[in-house]
Amino acid sequence: MESITQILSGAGSRPATFEEYLDVYAPQVGKLVNSYIPRGTHDDINRYLYDPLLAYSENGGKRHRPLICFAACQAVGGNVDLAVSAAAAIEHFHTAALIHDDIADDAKLRRGKPCLHLTEGTPLALNMGDLALSLVNGTVIADPALEDHVKVRVVNELINMTKRTVEGQALDLGWARDERYDITAEDYLVMATCKTAHYSGATPLAIGAIIGGGSEPEIEALRNYGLDTGLAFQIQDDLLNLIGSEESAKKDFRSDITEGKRTLMVVHALHALGEKEHGRLVEILSSREEDPAVLAEAVELMEQSGSIDYARNYAQNLTSIAKNRLVDMIEPSEAREILISMADWFVNRLQ
Repeated sequence: MESITQILSGAGSRPATFEEYLDVYAPQVGKLVNSYIPRGTHDDINRYLYDPLLAYSENGGKRHRPLICFAACQAVGGNVDLAVSAAAAIEHFHTAALIHDDIADDAKLRRGKPCLHLTEGTPLALNMGDLALSLVNGTVIADPALEDHVKVRVVNELINMTKRTVEGQALDLGWARDERYDITAEDYLVMATCKTAHYSGATPLAIGAIIGGGSEPEIEALRNYGLDTGLAFQIQDDLLNLIGSEESAKKDFRSDITEGKRTLMVVHALHALGEKEHGRLVEILSSREEDPAVLAEAVELMEQSGSIDYARNYAQNLTSIAKNRLVDMIEPSEAREILISMADWFVNRLQ
């Protein structure tokens, strides 16, 4: 298998945008990541564990987390080959998070296919998610190319990332379970930063910079950039679930309303709507409603309150400020330009 240096240098013309960067490299990076999924010592171990997990990971998304880890490493002048195990570890964490999240949300589809707990059963799916979690730290610890002090620092980053994500998930699930409608926009931002921004932005970038030998100011600049753009990424995800043109054809379109998710649009609307409209939105969010007409009514209430525009503007402002800060802190390079382009992709994708 080609090294990541060979992959990133062997595509002919260099990608000019983050979207092109993902399109060009995601398939090969996916294969590289999946090479870290082991094989069992018994055929049935493979049947009930490794084979379904591998198939699930092969149906991966854009692989943006490992790819931004590589870009951060390059942006500080590092050897990107040293970042492969850590990038794979972050992607395996993403796999585990999705498997467990789909079970918690009783989701039906993931990337256009039935969720793992529906095809393999919840007990086995939980077990596969647990295995993917075990691959996170273990993948880095087993890497002979990394010096021990780098391994310790990277694993500490991964441990903190895991804790933050679980904290965010606890808020997300707990608010829905307890039918909390007193959540503020500030509460949402704490939840989304924990649940998404650390592992979808801050940690991949910080780890890439750490492995690349970046200075402490460079590492923290990339981490902060990841926090801001990762938060924008989550807000955009929430928007797409409500109004995305491609999502509208999917069975889980507007599932955030069915699940009673406290998205930025919801919490803003609950504070902005009049008493009657507030009561109606609470009624819909509490009912596990799946009727498309009722879901559309909830979106209309959020549009009426200006909450859709509020969330979109918030995400765009976040990325605009974040890009300016990154330019000030990181020296010019192709990798830096890719990362700057990432911010725009995070808030404009799939519309």
